[in-house]
Amino acid sequence: MSRIGVKPIEIAQGVEVKVDSNNTVTVKGPKGELTKQFSSDMKISVEGNVVTVERPTNNKKHKSLHGLTRTLIANMVEGVTKGYEKKLELVGVGYRAQKQGKKLVMSLGFSHPVEMEDPEGITVEVPSQTEIIVKGIDKQLVGNYAAKIRAWREPEPYKGKGIKYAGEVIRRKEGKTGKK
Repeated sequence: MSRIGVKPIEIAQGVEVKVDSNNTVTVKGPKGELTKQFSSDMKISVEGNVVTVERPTNNKKHKSLHGLTRTLIANMVEGVTKGYEKKLELVGVGYRAQKQGKKLVMSLGFSHPVEMEDPEGITVEVPSQTEIIVKGIDKQLVGNYAAKIRAWREPEPYKGKGIKYAGEVIRRKEGKTGKK
């Protein structure tokens, strides 16, 4: 039995969960609305303020879908109540970021500034020149956009320069040593 899949999902106050006939789950909450279609094999039911996910058989495909479906629905419920955020830090001389309308403009040591347009459903805040905060209600979108920002200058192991997640530990390497 899936340890994650059998756990019921508690629906917070002010959150509404609907399941259509073709397993499309719609979650409405104070921060917004999320809709996602799941496999028709899984049985998703809403009773009172609890959502449960059941699988029809114990074959490998259904076992793997069981935990995944439950986790995705739980992430949707948490997203519309609390939301998600990823913090990024810019480390390096001259590396800085600023917000211009709906654009994130970063100086990352290239000959030109890097401009990124905020996708739909994502808000980007720049509290200081070396900090970027990506916020949204969809966990996948937030993580994906933060990864795209980080991909412009991933942290390098010698000096640790680049864009890193807050709290991320960069494994450092020792540089060259000269011959004497």
